[in-house]
Amino acid sequence: MSKKLFSLLLVFVLSIGILSSSAAFAEGPAEGTEEALSPVTITDMIGREVEIIPGSYQNVVCIGAGALRMFSYIGDVALLCGVEDIDNPSLEERPKMFDSVARPYVLAYGSQFEQLPSCGTGGPAAQAAEAEKILSCSPDIVISEYEDVEKEDALTEQLGVPVITLRSGPGGVFDDAFKASMELLGVIFGQEEKAQTIVTFIAEQSAQIIDRTAGIPEEKKPSVYICGLGNWGTTNHLMTAQNYLPFEIANIKNAVSGLAAPGIQEIEEEAFVALGEDMDIMIMDAAAVKNIQPLYQEDPALFDTCSAWQNGEVYLEMAYNAYYTNYEIALINTWFIAKSVYPDLFADIDMTEKTNEVTQVFYGLDLADAIFSCPSSFGGYQKIDTGTFFQ
Repeated sequence: MSKKLFSLLLVFVLSIGILSSSAAFAEGPAEGTEEALSPVTITDMIGREVEIIPGSYQNVVCIGAGALRMFSYIGDVALLCGVEDIDNPSLEERPKMFDSVARPYVLAYGSQFEQLPSCGTGGPAAQAAEAEKILSCSPDIVISEYEDVEKEDALTEQLGVPVITLRSGPGGVFDDAFKASMELLGVIFGQEEKAQTIVTFIAEQSAQIIDRTAGIPEEKKPSVYICGLGNWGTTNHLMTAQNYLPFEIANIKNAVSGLAAPGIQEIEEEAFVALGEDMDIMIMDAAAVKNIQPLYQEDPALFDTCSAWQNGEVYLEMAYNAYYTNYEIALINTWFIAKSVYPDLFADIDMTEKTNEVTQVFYGLDLADAIFSCPSSFGGYQKIDTGTFFQ
């Protein structure tokens, strides 16, 4: 055999070997090898045991308030094969009650959501999953926020794919349940490092705020009233909470106490008036402005008994409830509240920079400008001019 022919045969054999290796790589590891993906049993956030194959999912659907938001923190939105109508900005016929409010996950990924088919209507009125629409999207896994064991088991049976339920708990972004949901998503989608980055970041941010405010004597703490907190869309100056967690983290004295129960609730007008002289500072959630404005225009004396209003010590935080909690905004709000109440201790904090710092961790994007540009953000974090704001 000539040297030339031998060389040609050698090149041919090597080429076949390379092609074979490439094909094997493209098809993924063979069953039985150490690299093969193996099923594991996980426990979701409502105690259901579900068998999954971590890192294997290519077609994802998220259903229920907050599910798509939480997935967007950890998962790759390119894996989505459908979205609820409420999260698809291109649709004319859909729930629009949150359109004016900043939802950072929609600001970040709305253009991708627009390209996807419907997996259901979504929104506060959607109290059950729409199995037929979900099936039409052909998912291989469903991430859900419908926290009912029997319904989730029934949906799993209908769809024939894993249905994983998330939850965040009453403490929202600071709750252990939120941390566990992030870690669960990390396991499911092979994104453990990203999940841990977010969990660690939240803990570090909380610790920084706690450390800055830890040494303030009780007698030097101003009395602060939080209002306009979301509760199924009904909110105004009477909607408050005596256990508002950002206050606890920032060592802030809550003007409200002695209520029969914890959580967001409406106090009586008489109770609000009685608190007025002791309200050194008011923090108003931007979601309440649309409801407070007509009340104020009807009765300009609405806040006359409130010392914070009379002294111009009213501050606007960003709406953190819009189709459930904007967890990243809840974290940013905590910085803003601390800065508003203790300006000397937080003089170095610029709210645009802080907002971008947080959204970079959650999304890898600077979203401050987009968040502040939403109609119900009123330009962003600010001290309200009480003489003109509601005019």
